[in-house]
Amino acid sequence: MSREILLLVDALAREKNVNKEVVFGALEMALASATKKRINDEADVRVVIDRSTGNFDSFRRWQVVADDQYVNEYQQVPLSDAQKEDAAIEVGEVLEESLEPIDFGRIGAQAAKQVILQRIRDAEREQILSDFLSRGEHVVSGTIKRMERGNAIVEAGKVEAVLPRDQMIPKENLRVGDRVKAYLLRIDRNARGPQIILSRTAPEFIIKLFDLEVPEIADGLMELKACARDPGMRAKIAVKSNDQRVDPIGTCVGLRGSRVTAVRNEIGGENIDIVLWSADPAQFVIGALSPAEVSSIVVDEDKHAMDVVVDEDNLAIAIGRSGQNVRLASDLTGWTINLMTQDESAKKSEAEHAVTRVMFMEKLDIDEELADLLIEEGFSTLEEVAYVPLAEMLEIEGLDEDLVNELRNRARNVLLTEAIATEEKLEGVADDMMSLEGMSKEVAAKLAENGIKNRDDLAELAVDELTEMTGIDESRAKELILKARAHWFE
Repeated sequence: MSREILLLVDALAREKNVNKEVVFGALEMALASATKKRINDEADVRVVIDRSTGNFDSFRRWQVVADDQYVNEYQQVPLSDAQKEDAAIEVGEVLEESLEPIDFGRIGAQAAKQVILQRIRDAEREQILSDFLSRGEHVVSGTIKRMERGNAIVEAGKVEAVLPRDQMIPKENLRVGDRVKAYLLRIDRNARGPQIILSRTAPEFIIKLFDLEVPEIADGLMELKACARDPGMRAKIAVKSNDQRVDPIGTCVGLRGSRVTAVRNEIGGENIDIVLWSADPAQFVIGALSPAEVSSIVVDEDKHAMDVVVDEDNLAIAIGRSGQNVRLASDLTGWTINLMTQDESAKKSEAEHAVTRVMFMEKLDIDEELADLLIEEGFSTLEEVAYVPLAEMLEIEGLDEDLVNELRNRARNVLLTEAIATEEKLEGVADDMMSLEGMSKEVAAKLAENGIKNRDDLAELAVDELTEMTGIDESRAKELILKARAHWFE
């Protein structure tokens, strides 16, 4: 028997191209499984095979527990009983008893064989997967071997990968035998079938295809910063040059469009807009909206949004078919883009000015003319009136030093009064709510007025309730509620 074990291990290791230790481990598990069937399925059995002789020993194992914790006779032994066998043993240790060799019979041998083969198959698959991943490939090339429930099974060398239906380019008709390229989206080690998940719709797929087509990227002369896609229809990529001598857009396009055409052909003819990346968000958004021409742009850092003004002739181009152009530009830049015409911009601006005008007149106790003068000079908050350098305010025509000082003092007094009122409202508000990312004293004070004073109270609110109570926008309200609920799922 011992010699047969060594021969079996050697043969399986060679045939399946796996380490002998994996086969020994599988065999030990199989022998332990067969032994348990003769004792009890719940029993804990350990088998050790001598790697040089092939002889094996079997042991029955029990976990030593306190007498009052003893509940499972097959896996546990009370401390008092265990100490009769070994006086020095303690709770948490394992008591082992040597077992007599068992004749497994035909059924036991068959069960052992199944366990061994399954373990070896798992090890073989893991080895193939590890070899594949060690190559560091992001774009996988292969042949469609078969279709399963709409998903394509792609054979790439020794590995099989799955291209799910929802990761295929819409209207793309892939068939068995077709050569296909796809992006390595993720590895699912728990899957029973192919563990490599591919995608042809991921924005990263276009980036990696350009990496392959444009050697200047590999050389570090330029880089692709971002990509946004409407798969099968249109994509936008942002490119940046790291060398003044390199035109990043022309380099990606290639001679007579050869490079961009090669990428387009690989993704079913999808149109690709190549735009220049900029560290200035406004400039980046202007480039991303091309071919539309932008008249003016207003950046709102707090809302991470931009109001982009285009003339009537450019509005349809800026929006694109079904909103495609502005949506892709927003995805590419990461900014919320609000498109509007000159008239719409003027109306919005006037509405905002009206609110600011009333606030200045009431808080600073000034007339409409002076309030309009402040608005025209770019003032929109009391903080700006209170803390903008004195010299800058004195440059405003129509304001003398006494008036400027009076305005600054009034603004500071109002801010101080409001701060004191806010602190009073915050009494009793829990630290766990105040410490949430995105929470401010002003928002917390408004919540406290409505009886919301801790994280759980906030977590139970609906988005519309939070926006109504505080006046914050919907996206910020969603983020706050999600953060408040996060500890429920930890």
